[in-house]
Amino acid sequence: MSDRAALAALAAHFTPDQVAADLAQHSPDEVWEQRVRRDNTGLLTRYRPESELANAQLSCRFLIPSDPQWPAALTDLGAACPLGLWVRGHDHLSELTASTIVVTGNRATSPETIDRAREFAGAIAEAGHTVAASLAYGVDAAAHEAALPNGPTLAVLPRGLDQAYPHTHAPLLSSITSDGGAAVSLYRPGTLPSGATLKASAHLLVALAHTVILIETLDHSQALRTAEAAIALKRPLLAVPSDGGIRSGGNGRLLAEGRAVSCPTPTRALELL
Repeated sequence: MSDRAALAALAAHFTPDQVAADLAQHSPDEVWEQRVRRDNTGLLTRYRPESELANAQLSCRFLIPSDPQWPAALTDLGAACPLGLWVRGHDHLSELTASTIVVTGNRATSPETIDRAREFAGAIAEAGHTVAASLAYGVDAAAHEAALPNGPTLAVLPRGLDQAYPHTHAPLLSSITSDGGAAVSLYRPGTLPSGATLKASAHLLVALAHTVILIETLDHSQALRTAEAAIALKRPLLAVPSDGGIRSGGNGRLLAEGRAVSCPTPTRALELL
């Protein structure tokens, strides 16, 4: 069995930290066979790694750490470093992520905040950086849309790449992957989004980036989860100052606690970058 097929099979059934110790001592196919022998459910026994990989790669590619396109920054995730990444579009992720900046924020927000997100993302892309976001409604989709005319953009999805998330952003996903950008996911085609995939994808998005810019966020939101991942991974976190409204409460708290740097304008963001 190829390493690629074995790693894809392991990634489909285990989190990286569950197999990291075994992979440090054995080849991927040996680890897979060990897990099959211990399986009492029959689920792994029935799984056919080579054919599953071949079918999945009809819609996207599966990159593994030994590939030259693999982003070296993912080693910052430690034991949580992915076993592989599913990719659509530009497959040279090491080049695409050489200067990646995340622009993220609330899913439900005001027209003024959408305009601000577009200003930041447009200026950052125009300056030669790759804008990354999650394809979600609100700030993230606006960031992708503003970046597209100026350069490639990177989307990190919390589901398999056979469909967009949300579904209505399928045209945006197609534009990203056909215009020099890429979509990446930890999950094989057919995987549906969940709380666990959203959390892991937030960490992946941050790990692929040099800096995170928080346009606006509520407390206890997905965007705040991304900001907290940036702090955990020691990525610089820039936040647009809070206007005092509830929608920007997360920004205000992070700035007050000194965990983010105030960044009121795109010009200031470029200076800090």
